[in-house]
Amino acid sequence: MRILLIGNGGREHAIARSLAKSSSSDILFAIPGNPGIGQYCECIAISSQDFKSICNFVVNSKIQLVIIGPEVPICDGLTDYLLELGIKVFAPNQKASLLESSKKFTKEIALENNIPTASARWFNRYHDSVEYLKEIDPPYVIKADGLAAGKGVAICESYIDAENSIKDIFNGRFGDGQSILIEEFLNGEEVSYFAISDGKNILPLIGAQDHKRLLDGDNGPNTGGMGAYCPPPILSKELENKIINQILEPTLYGLNKRGISYKGVLFAGLMIKDEEPSLIEYNIRFGDPETQALLMLLKSNFTELVLDTVNGNLRNHKIEWHEKKALTVVLANKGYPLEYNMNSEITGVEDAEKNPNIKVFHAGTSLKEGQLIATGGRVMNVTSTADTIKEAREDAYKAIDKIKYENKFYRKDIAWRGL
Repeated sequence: MRILLIGNGGREHAIARSLAKSSSSDILFAIPGNPGIGQYCECIAISSQDFKSICNFVVNSKIQLVIIGPEVPICDGLTDYLLELGIKVFAPNQKASLLESSKKFTKEIALENNIPTASARWFNRYHDSVEYLKEIDPPYVIKADGLAAGKGVAICESYIDAENSIKDIFNGRFGDGQSILIEEFLNGEEVSYFAISDGKNILPLIGAQDHKRLLDGDNGPNTGGMGAYCPPPILSKELENKIINQILEPTLYGLNKRGISYKGVLFAGLMIKDEEPSLIEYNIRFGDPETQALLMLLKSNFTELVLDTVNGNLRNHKIEWHEKKALTVVLANKGYPLEYNMNSEITGVEDAEKNPNIKVFHAGTSLKEGQLIATGGRVMNVTSTADTIKEAREDAYKAIDKIKYENKFYRKDIAWRGL
């Protein structure tokens, strides 16, 4: 089978590895890919936003299946373009992707279908939103309605901080024309939960815990994610059943009621308190860096899982997991998520991977004159599997010590909740 993977991050490197493990006979391409993905796929120098060139490549290269990793091309409608060409696509269509591209849409789905979630008010004017702040007590949860690369949520302890966050959004920090949600603050412990839908059936995958804040102790600004581990100890079988019955299935029902068929990954961000889940938000693709840990634990054939999803055959799909724990630590460039250096040479990756339980996924790397260079904010993801979270963490940090580049930065407390 001829398969095209869209994306160039650590998540896509993990997906490429899983595709390659699934079958040695498949021919794999990636747009645009990265040096790590290039170990498994032929990388094609086309932007993931250049839909016309992507569609031309798909037709000319006789691609049979496309897997879209990042949220932006999905939310911009790449799935719809490819479906019109008769290509099988593992990613939801543009209408279904509103679950991620509009927090207001997700909140409406939740409220219409009695899904537990925080109360919220939506605003498209600065004055109205800051006036509403005066009516409620801190902490304030301020959300940009649209896509913001995982950085569009601010939890503010003071009125001034909340006002500044609102001002940032309306001034275009996350793009022009953004509106905002001001939500009730939910106490508890956050969990990421992953499932796959074929439009009719939901297949639960596994849960994880992400670390969004830049600094140890969950301090500093929000980022795209500084590390993750799975499965989290908090996720009991009883809690999983509640997530499926109270949140995921009503969501699929609510979408179908609106005439929207959802095919692809359904990633719920949840708050857990006293064994009760509440929906924070949805993502319409695999998480990054959660996927790097999650796919290391997948025992089943990944390509078969994808094909059963796009073909509507998930009802009878049996999925198996390795009975281990997995943990990912993000290596970033100092200065991320703002300005950072983009010219540092990376060494030590092969040395780090001498431990068979370690895999280093490329996130923001490039090759220049044969040298591996750190060119992204998030540079690499060091992923480890072991019998316990503690062992996985120890192995990951030992591997990190072997990887060298100027201004290497990472959190040193990944999985602190699990431990």
